[in-house]
Amino acid sequence: MSDQPTAPLSFEEFLRVELRVGRVISAEPFAKARKPAYVLQVDFGPEIGLRKSSAQITDLYTPEALIGRLVVGVVNFPPKQIGPLMSECLITGFHNEHGQVALCVPDQAVPLGTRLL
Repeated sequence: MSDQPTAPLSFEEFLRVELRVGRVISAEPFAKARKPAYVLQVDFGPEIGLRKSSAQITDLYTPEALIGRLVVGVVNFPPKQIGPLMSECLITGFHNEHGQVALCVPDQAVPLGTRLL
């Protein structure tokens, strides 16, 4: 991904992206991934339920440290095949100055499934 600004986005286009809060309930090394990654199972609450995702966040997080964490994920992308895994959401994060991915997380507890405003 580029750090360069992109073309302007309308508010209606932004609203189409469903960024929701979920809780990581399982995290395991994704042995068949091309780059180091974890398979995460994330609970997005009763309306959305459980979703699986591949996340390249191994530099800063252990599987044990991820369990129970709140994360922000895009839940309305179509499923994507990543090796043997069908990814059902995209967990969001930011590259730090070393190229490692730091998770995008709420700084307060909010109900699972809450949508980013």
